[in-house]
Amino acid sequence: MRVKVIMLITIICSFSVHSQWFEAQGQAVIRNSDKQAARSQATQNALKKALLVAGASVSSIQQVVNGLLTQNELNIRASGSVNSLELVDEIYQGDLVSVTIRADIISQQTKCFSADYRKGLLLTKSHLVHREQANIGNLYELNKKLVINLSEQLKESSRFTDVKLALKHKTKFSLYNQAINNSALKSLSISLANITDTQYVMYSEIEDLSFDTDVQNSWQFWQEDVFDRNFSLNLYVYDGANGELIFEKRYQDSAPWNFSKRAKVDINSEDFWQSEYGEMVSEILARMVMDIDDNIMCQPTHGKILNVVGNKILINLGARQGVKIGDEFSLLHLNNFVSTKGEIYAGYNVSDYKVKVTQVSQQSANAITINNTLLGNIQIDDLAVRY
Repeated sequence: MRVKVIMLITIICSFSVHSQWFEAQGQAVIRNSDKQAARSQATQNALKKALLVAGASVSSIQQVVNGLLTQNELNIRASGSVNSLELVDEIYQGDLVSVTIRADIISQQTKCFSADYRKGLLLTKSHLVHREQANIGNLYELNKKLVINLSEQLKESSRFTDVKLALKHKTKFSLYNQAINNSALKSLSISLANITDTQYVMYSEIEDLSFDTDVQNSWQFWQEDVFDRNFSLNLYVYDGANGELIFEKRYQDSAPWNFSKRAKVDINSEDFWQSEYGEMVSEILARMVMDIDDNIMCQPTHGKILNVVGNKILINLGARQGVKIGDEFSLLHLNNFVSTKGEIYAGYNVSDYKVKVTQVSQQSANAITINNTLLGNIQIDDLAVRY
């Protein structure tokens, strides 16, 4: 079942400092007369939205059975849990079901200071592993459009990323990845992060666009056969400071391909993205957004030092990333080294210096040492880190 969700959030503060009621409404399309599945999907998505608005990052959503939750707690990775949940309203209009829920969410203190900041994330052009599979439907530009849509979803929904795009040229990631050339992968990630002034680099590979062999509408003999089409994508996120892989995941699903096999489909059109196949791909993108947030949230926030004068530094993190006056950073001297086998390893000389931010602009911040000590061996391109 493919779902379009429209959310309306109302925040109702309770008298408790640590508890708030959140009301969320979700709409889902009823497919194949399956009202229960549509109601469950709308309820789950409404609850996810309420949790995110409450400041929590959801790492798993509990099952919904008959529109009611089976447990009283969710696995929240960052800063919240559900004390109770109520089904307020349920309305059916044509092929739409609208579900309103009210959740009592208990907020907790953030477990990592770095969650206060947005991390610079570079999205690179995806790679079509089996390019010939894109022939049906003319999906050769899906590797670019997919990343554009992911960027839009991250900008709209992500709480922990500051996104940049690199789509004009494809990288050599897949070539190095297939050859298991870890040294080249590290060098590529470090280089791209430096060039684009980002902290993390995302790569992806579209691995499968093939068709299933079973016909979905064999009983409708007057129509052209409809087959399920697969979609499989591998996601990788690398740390741009040291080139290390911090997260990878495979996403896989299928949905009916409701276009003629001879048709050239416009992947920029609503016809494609509102089809069952397009909605399935969009759902995978939504899962990717949540997984990226969950895995980047508590990764260290590291800013590159742009200038050093006496006891003052300038770093490439600013208000856009969430930096505020008074924030404190530790300073690291970056010391990557190459092994005798030619492999790159990340090394850090941890300094005794700590600095406090005194001035913030959109893209940068000025900071001074907390005890006004002169910065000895700290240099341009070293790191200011908040864990």
